[in-house]
Amino acid sequence: MNAPAPRLVIVTGLSGSGKSTALHALEDLGYYCVDNLPLALLEAFGEQMCSAPRSYGRAAVGLDVRTSADFGQLPDLLPLLAAKGIETRVVALSADERTLLNRYKETRRRHPLASATTTLADALRSEGQRLAPITELASDRIDTSSFNLYELRDMVRELFGPHSQAGMSVLLQSFGFKHGTPLDADLVFDVRCLPNPNWVPELRALTGRDEAVQRYLRDHPLVAEMVGDIHGFLARWLPRFEAGSRGHLNIAIGCTGGRHRSVYVAETLRERLQPQFRSPLLRHRELHLPRPEPD
Repeated sequence: MNAPAPRLVIVTGLSGSGKSTALHALEDLGYYCVDNLPLALLEAFGEQMCSAPRSYGRAAVGLDVRTSADFGQLPDLLPLLAAKGIETRVVALSADERTLLNRYKETRRRHPLASATTTLADALRSEGQRLAPITELASDRIDTSSFNLYELRDMVRELFGPHSQAGMSVLLQSFGFKHGTPLDADLVFDVRCLPNPNWVPELRALTGRDEAVQRYLRDHPLVAEMVGDIHGFLARWLPRFEAGSRGHLNIAIGCTGGRHRSVYVAETLRERLQPQFRSPLLRHRELHLPRPEPD
């Protein structure tokens, strides 16, 4: 039996977005991890992976602004790695500016681009511009703004663990437009036009995971029509994304508050897509928020 091809995961992203956490999670999964690998050594590292597959057959490297001033070299390096038979996957982590500022205030760490004349906010914006060439190459883009440490670890394990599916992974994410559209969404579906359980007093404090809310939404033909239309679109076009060597696709379903309609639609779509895509990932971004008090 032929040995599996070497697999390299490149983890990048803004400082404070969770790169270290992601690398630690990959290390727990058995990946040989190197943080802050100089970009000029990436090809040589790939050669080492091929020459010692038992030790480095699955590896992950962290690349950030400490690594290189010119990430424009990476598009030329990836084909060289592919020519050696290395399967490469680029993961880009991000978070909104407010979240990153709060994380730095909590940890009191210094941003690598900050200085006496550069504010933290300006350093974050400059970092985003420098990382743009590698971020554009990412097959997996994860917005960690609403993630805690454990949720990010779980996401990495689902994407790269031993039970992760071959081919493209699909994430269905519910959210509320009042809290902002997910930055890492590839496709966004707006379901605010559907009947809103929030205006039913006995349903307001529940969520789309509760049977009473699900029954309310199932009783409206418009809901079934929209779910059917979205499912038809995804069933038709997701295979085309996968055929284009896409590693991960984030499908965001949004309603006003992200607790009723979007949750129900995301749950229902996951059930319908399972036969085709083998357990799509599911995340409800707003369900960690406190439940509203009934009037």
